[in-house]
Amino acid sequence: MAIICVDAGTTVIKAVAYDAAGAESAVARRETAVSRPAPGHAEQDMNAVWDAVAATVREVATLAGPVDFVAVTAQGDGCWLVGPDGAPTGPAVLWNDARAAATVDAWTREGLAAAAFRVNGSTAASGLPHAILTWLREHDPDRLDRSAALLTCGGWIFARMTGERVADESDASAPFMDLGARAYSPELLTMFGLEWAERLLPPVRSGHVAELLPDAAEALGLPAGTPVVMAPYDIAATALGAGAVTTGQACGILGTTLCTEVVVDSPGLDGEPVGITIALPGGYLRAFPTFAGTEVVQWTCRLLGLRDPAELSELAARCAPGAGGLAFLPYLSPAGERAPFSDPLARGAMLGMSVEHGREHVARAVLEGLTMVIKDCLAATGAAPTELRVCGGGSASAAWLRLIADVTGLPVRRPADAEVGARGAYLVGLAATGAAPSIATAAAEHVRLRDAVAPDAARQAFYARLFDDFLTLRATSAVSWPLLGEMRGRA
Repeated sequence: MAIICVDAGTTVIKAVAYDAAGAESAVARRETAVSRPAPGHAEQDMNAVWDAVAATVREVATLAGPVDFVAVTAQGDGCWLVGPDGAPTGPAVLWNDARAAATVDAWTREGLAAAAFRVNGSTAASGLPHAILTWLREHDPDRLDRSAALLTCGGWIFARMTGERVADESDASAPFMDLGARAYSPELLTMFGLEWAERLLPPVRSGHVAELLPDAAEALGLPAGTPVVMAPYDIAATALGAGAVTTGQACGILGTTLCTEVVVDSPGLDGEPVGITIALPGGYLRAFPTFAGTEVVQWTCRLLGLRDPAELSELAARCAPGAGGLAFLPYLSPAGERAPFSDPLARGAMLGMSVEHGREHVARAVLEGLTMVIKDCLAATGAAPTELRVCGGGSASAAWLRLIADVTGLPVRRPADAEVGARGAYLVGLAATGAAPSIATAAAEHVRLRDAVAPDAARQAFYARLFDDFLTLRATSAVSWPLLGEMRGRA
């Protein structure tokens, strides 16, 4: 028997087949396009995403043999609206969309975002449903009138497979959940003037299992009635897949978002209003998903004329730590930044540049700047983990792993699995279907880690000083962000 797990990321959709022993036996991938039809917009064709899911599952299904169940994890946040017939009422608005940045900025300045954090444990961001719905209410009310349910990417895929429109607890956590009650909060809906949107919110579930519909089964190449498990969304599933299942364990995702996260036993609603808090079975995940991640690496490759991120790492390795006094603030997203601080006006900068700097200094400064953000997010969790488990496309760079170890001062370990988010969905599926007594038990049996990359004491001390400098430079640069925003508005 076999298990198939889907991990629908923002730019790549994967389907992974696991054999009876729990080993990866087949992986299929399909790229998906993100369209940017206007400045700040980030959208996807919902049907194209489903078609990519179907294609990857069909590919591994032909190699897997009889399938016990399918589990689904996917990108989180955003706004995936469907009508009464279950069909999309327009393109999905993604988690990194910036069209509602002005709304979020106003909520932040008015103290509304901080007040909501005391109920929800998450800061406001332009790619969260409350911001997107507010924008749509003003700019596209007809679409809202035609919509019957607000889903996430995982909810959309699950609905296509089973016909059920539901939200996993993790997806429902932000921005409308009262984390103490683990239910939607009428107070939060009122706070944001979104009482009218309550009709769009799907029922909240945890470890939910339903049956595969006949038409979906035909598209996927699987028998109708096959159990389908809705797993937590990707950053939560990835933490579980890396084996971060008990309080205090930390995980870092080096992907489209740099997401540093730690498992906690309570939501910490009285703490500093930063980051997001995700409900998990038996606990919570404090997560700091940035808007700018490996897209910054890809941008730098294009800027420097490099073939790929591996060549960037090689170039950076030719430069000594500190990049010759060149400092990089990696806030390149049009949406600003959301972790470990929230500012839709945040923008990147290369500071200290002179004609003495070359391509290798720029490459080094970019990787160092991104790694400083990881340390900044790790500090914001308030936890003191003994190691950091990392995954995502960036974890393929040995040079970056050494840099992360030196900057954070923690041993860095990679899971042995190629697809860690899918492994997390696999663990949840085992527990949800009764094949394992708990997620933690399943993780103990199926999560394997590679050897640790240990920090170098001398470089750790050097980077501790450089981190303080990084924070000082960011604070200085932040003074100019409102002016830069005005300049963009005049352009």
